[in-house]
Amino acid sequence: MDTLEPLKLTKGTPGEICPIEKTIDVIGTKWTFLILRDLLIDGTLRFSDLLKSMEGISPKTLSLRLKQLEEQGLIERMVYPEVPPRVEYTITDKGKQLESIFIELKRFGLTLP
Repeated sequence: MDTLEPLKLTKGTPGEICPIEKTIDVIGTKWTFLILRDLLIDGTLRFSDLLKSMEGISPKTLSLRLKQLEEQGLIERMVYPEVPPRVEYTITDKGKQLESIFIELKRFGLTLP
């Protein structure tokens, strides 16, 4: 799809998954949005950096969310052959396409009491 193609907000076609629903399924789970936010801001982070930045997330949940984001092509996982192994996560170009959505959500959030 051309990113300059004008889109109009419409209801979905019965029997077809709505594109908005697909997006929410990917980024709408708990913690996923914050993981993407941090990677959009920092570009590349290690697992431990992500774990520290999100108070309350378990390592198991973080690992699961990262794997899901990698499967969707929103982030890349790079393992360095070091001892101990170093693993870094980087936002992909596809993931960067979400930045404008995040900015608009922040803009809206700033108007809330």
